[in-house]
Amino acid sequence: MQGNELVAVTRPFASEDRARSVYHVASTFAVLALATAVAAVAPYKPLRIFGSVIEGLVIVRAFILAHDFQHGALLRKSKVGSVIFGLYGALVLTPPRVWRQTHNYHHAHTAKIVGAQIGSYPVMTVEMWKRAPRGKRIAYALARHPLTILFGYVTIFLGGMCISAFLRNPKENWDSAAALVLHAALVTTITYFFGWEMTLLVLVGPLFIACALGSYLFYAQHNFPGVHMQPRQTWTFARAAVESSSFMRCGPIMSYFTGDIGYHHVHHLNAAIPFYRLREAMAAIPELQVEPQTSLSPRDILHCFSLKLWDPQAGKMVPYPKDAPPAEVAEPA
Repeated sequence: MQGNELVAVTRPFASEDRARSVYHVASTFAVLALATAVAAVAPYKPLRIFGSVIEGLVIVRAFILAHDFQHGALLRKSKVGSVIFGLYGALVLTPPRVWRQTHNYHHAHTAKIVGAQIGSYPVMTVEMWKRAPRGKRIAYALARHPLTILFGYVTIFLGGMCISAFLRNPKENWDSAAALVLHAALVTTITYFFGWEMTLLVLVGPLFIACALGSYLFYAQHNFPGVHMQPRQTWTFARAAVESSSFMRCGPIMSYFTGDIGYHHVHHLNAAIPFYRLREAMAAIPELQVEPQTSLSPRDILHCFSLKLWDPQAGKMVPYPKDAPPAEVAEPA
């Protein structure tokens, strides 16, 4: 089973259970509020730091819910949902307009050797890398560098989703500027009234954690051992979903915080499936029961980071060639 037929068998799982959706939204934001309160007012600093870390992780889960809403998989056509997730997107530096533009393009072009970089990380072949001028190599290496992902709060979200998006198209991406202004106002206000420690624990620290994890998830979902890239001429949607989107095995705790987005190949095959039905769909469809391709273990993270270029001859992602290093951009030891 492949192609349109494979997409068709996923459609029964794109049925939303409204009560279940409301429960997940309400419970997630309740946990987020509780974690924020612990980070803000707990009597012991270690407990406040713990609350801050949990807040950052729950921000990721809530983002997955917002992401599902944008796809029409959660609280479909809900005006209340639109208000909740629109405001949430602004608060976590993911304005709905630019996210919708880039993410929808990403779903329609995943794993194309040319053009896949919108809404994702750029991909060069080994030959493209060898022919690229020094400046282009540096830009490519920086875009995929682990430090760029670690500091995604600044590089990808503040810089890419807000500043760059607004400068690129101010009229279309006005909410990127609004998110930036809102964020600056929150940082200034909290710091003025409660001090920098409060700002770090309840806002900047959790966002740093959430943006770093989110940036890595974006990376590993399409840059993992076994990924298959396709030229435009032979690209197909179903193959890109199943063979070019990772299945990331997570334990129950990280499955909760990541909203089961580890079943990314299922999500790419049918983005209308609510996050809480992704594993059900995988279990029911043999073609989706792929071997675990990556995880959040340190070993798998380092392995994914080592993959830089697509080698058409080998049919896999490979590191930079030793005879053509990434132009003075250091890699982790």
